[in-house]
Amino acid sequence: MTDLTGARRAARAHGDFSLLRARVPYAAFLDVQVRLENGAPRFRLPFRPSLIGNPALPALHGGAVAGFMENAALLHLLLLLDERKVPKAIDFSIDYLRSANAADAHAACEVARQGRRVAQVQIRCWQDEAGHPGRTREIALGRAHFLLGALPAP
Repeated sequence: MTDLTGARRAARAHGDFSLLRARVPYAAFLDVQVRLENGAPRFRLPFRPSLIGNPALPALHGGAVAGFMENAALLHLLLLLDERKVPKAIDFSIDYLRSANAADAHAACEVARQGRRVAQVQIRCWQDEAGHPGRTREIALGRAHFLLGALPAP
């Protein structure tokens, strides 16, 4: 059993995503949080002032949002697929819909296509609408392609 397999097993069985997140250093740096909602992984980028890109608004930096979304897609693949190696990003594209407030961001992913060597993941990112519990506002949509079985797990 590889470390990646053990991390995936702990995440699936016990909801302990810390070992899996540790396999993706930038996700650990951003402090990406993972939880299961109706069996599907949901991701959260906890707000912290160092993520602000425009202090005049204030708004989260677009690179932090994009990095969060790409890492959410990678973690999504690691959770759902039984890859023995960490998938390698081939490309990533993002459509920014509006500026991200100085608040937590959330993401949900869907594997749109998967072949033997490449998987395409679609990512939706949103924030809760201030003052309106239960209402959300989308801030970005992304698409990523990953090469499967590309790199050995660190």
